[in-house]
Amino acid sequence: MRITYRIFSFAICALVALQAASHAWGSAGLDVYIAEGGVVDGSALEGPPPFPEVVGFMIHGMNGMFVIPTLAILLFIFSFFVKAPRAVAFAGGVLALVVVQVTLGLFGHSIPLLGSLHGINALLLFTAALLAGLNVSKRRVEAAAAAASTESVPAGAAA
Repeated sequence: MRITYRIFSFAICALVALQAASHAWGSAGLDVYIAEGGVVDGSALEGPPPFPEVVGFMIHGMNGMFVIPTLAILLFIFSFFVKAPRAVAFAGGVLALVVVQVTLGLFGHSIPLLGSLHGINALLLFTAALLAGLNVSKRRVEAAAAAASTESVPAGAAA
């Protein structure tokens, strides 16, 4: 279960990085589209995509609304079965940051200032997921080291 917890933690890190990359790709495409005389208004959402990089925004939206929240919920569920200190706390923190992230992303369309908080929270989410995975990894290494040290002491030797 530790391996599953670790994989899900690091997968969330990778998906947060994908979020940044896909949004940057979409934004760069939008910039080029506008620089070449393209106009973005409500009608741009109807019909075919006005520029190919709009796929970056689609990836960002679907990944952020469905994939990452699903993994965060599963990570939280798995945390109850992982026999590692603070595993539940780390997974709960990741889940809470995902909830905040989705909320900021949704309300950021109405209140642009929340967009900056959305970016900052993404960094916090990445860090929390990374620390969650490393916490479980660290405990595994410590347990292996403790097992190795007990094997090196002869059975009849005094401590």
